[in-house]
Amino acid sequence: MDRKKKFDTLAVRLQTDRSKHREHSVPVFETSSYVFNSAEEARAVFAEEIPGNIYTRFGNPNTDELICKLCALEGAEDGVATASGMAAVYLSLTALLRPGDHILSARQIFGTTSLLFTQILPKWGISHSYADINNKEEWEENIMPATRLIYAETPSNPGLDLIDLKWLGKLARKNDLYLIIDNCFATPYLQRPIQFGADLVVHSTTKFIDGQGRTIGGAVLGNKEIMKEVRMLSKITGPVMSPHTAWLLSKSLETLTVRMERHCSNALALARHLEKVRDVAWVKYPFLPSHPQYHLARRQMKLGGGLVTFELKGGQKRAHRFINALQMMSITSNLGDARTTVTHPATTTHSKLSPAEKKMSGITDGLVRVSVGLEHIDDILADFDQAIRQPKK
Repeated sequence: MDRKKKFDTLAVRLQTDRSKHREHSVPVFETSSYVFNSAEEARAVFAEEIPGNIYTRFGNPNTDELICKLCALEGAEDGVATASGMAAVYLSLTALLRPGDHILSARQIFGTTSLLFTQILPKWGISHSYADINNKEEWEENIMPATRLIYAETPSNPGLDLIDLKWLGKLARKNDLYLIIDNCFATPYLQRPIQFGADLVVHSTTKFIDGQGRTIGGAVLGNKEIMKEVRMLSKITGPVMSPHTAWLLSKSLETLTVRMERHCSNALALARHLEKVRDVAWVKYPFLPSHPQYHLARRQMKLGGGLVTFELKGGQKRAHRFINALQMMSITSNLGDARTTVTHPATTTHSKLSPAEKKMSGITDGLVRVSVGLEHIDDILADFDQAIRQPKK
């Protein structure tokens, strides 16, 4: 009997069936449509009586392979590959929501997701409330008769706050609500929200799943019955991933384990180092004992992730001076790259939020977000040290 294969092996070995050419690496299926052997076969495929590809907006061997892998790694039953991470967030929400529904969301979420809640969904009469990721009573108090789903990301962007997934899953089940979790920062290697009760998991595959800053993409994964709604909406509206992007991401998954282990070890070393720097007010990293939710992180995550945030004394000017003095790091809003990237959330990724919204999300003027890459840790630390020491001009 074939024993259940490990995460690492599934990421490497799951793939589309080989063609008659017996290729070792799956080719890119750059085609818009597919042919049938007969009119009768076409009718049967369209009627979903037999399996088969129709049109790449509906499905493609490359996106099928990627979703097959991601489902195996996340413990999901089905999934859809999307054109971006925000397309995944949008599909997961709008497939389940109806006019008049209410969303209960973590306050600490990605800035663009917040704009979706405040500027787009209200056009269809969909309202929302925010609850602090650390305040369980606030979650209970904000559940209304119209509440249909709970949404959260953990660790959060950019504050690296965590929510107790086991508790949140129980809350959703007790109130008969859908639960959607953004698992982008952790990836399925570090955390699997479905095992804690999430109905759907969303990813920006642009980040650690790609790992090299080459693609834009996303994925929605989860319960097969719920995914029928997501898949239908995806077919109708068309925010789908290209075959070439799916091919790249499927190859990227083969190295996810080794990459995440290096990201995490480098991030922990940087966080420990920054805690000793005089000009740093505080450092946040889930596997630092000083993190307020350190014990929770150890319970629900395998490792602490590849992100570190810290506060430089002196506010925005000090943070900008530090970032501008970096010699090796990339100044970019993207994350999850093989190369270390640094950004100032208050003036970039979360700049559209009001001062009150930034305060509620823990985004301060001196906060710097670091996506720690795969470079040698000594070189990372050296660049940070020289940039922090830069005098005022």
